[in-house]
Amino acid sequence: MKTYRYLDLITALFVVVLIVSNIASTKVVLLGPFTFDGGTILFPLAYIFGDVLTEVYGYKRSRRVIWIGFFLLMLAALTFGLVNLLPTPADPQSQGTAQAFSIILGLVPRIVLGSLVAYWVGEFVNSFILAKLKVATQGRWLWVRTIGSTLVGQGLDTGIFLLIAFYGVWDNSLLWTVFVSNYVFKVGVEVLFTPLTYAVVGFLKKREGEDYYDRDTDFNPFALGR
Repeated sequence: MKTYRYLDLITALFVVVLIVSNIASTKVVLLGPFTFDGGTILFPLAYIFGDVLTEVYGYKRSRRVIWIGFFLLMLAALTFGLVNLLPTPADPQSQGTAQAFSIILGLVPRIVLGSLVAYWVGEFVNSFILAKLKVATQGRWLWVRTIGSTLVGQGLDTGIFLLIAFYGVWDNSLLWTVFVSNYVFKVGVEVLFTPLTYAVVGFLKKREGEDYYDRDTDFNPFALGR
């Protein structure tokens, strides 16, 4: 199997962005006209890394990285949940720390489930669309592939997460406001970072000697061995 110089680094960056953005999502923030969870500030980078992975290395390797991110995100959620359930010493400092931990990282099961399902669906749809568009466009118009795949992937990701995590908890008007803000901001970041995406993709294709086309790829997300 061909080895690559930068694939491990991109995988590590992808997973770090994924986990940090999920932790940051515990706070709802205001940024100009936008109202969204804090993770939205960083999370679009996960889709940019996903675009780079599929564009340079192909769907098969991107699929592997998506699954790595999924299981490590699950591990982080289970660890936070277990730590939150374990008893705390009775002294005031430990109790105060435990209360703060519970508020920030004592994740509600619905939020964990929403995050995992939304990430899984959004990332695989994003990677699938980008790979198919690359073959259809014969490698031209990278911006069409990255932005087009993000429009669909981020829409599904944002909608699924909010419905699973907060439907019936938040007022429907707040859900819609957060959805629109999240979606517009995430797609906007993708568009804004397009020149950087071009630079990174060009650098990696040259250094790795790879520009993969998924012409005969098995797109089954569970076909890890193929």
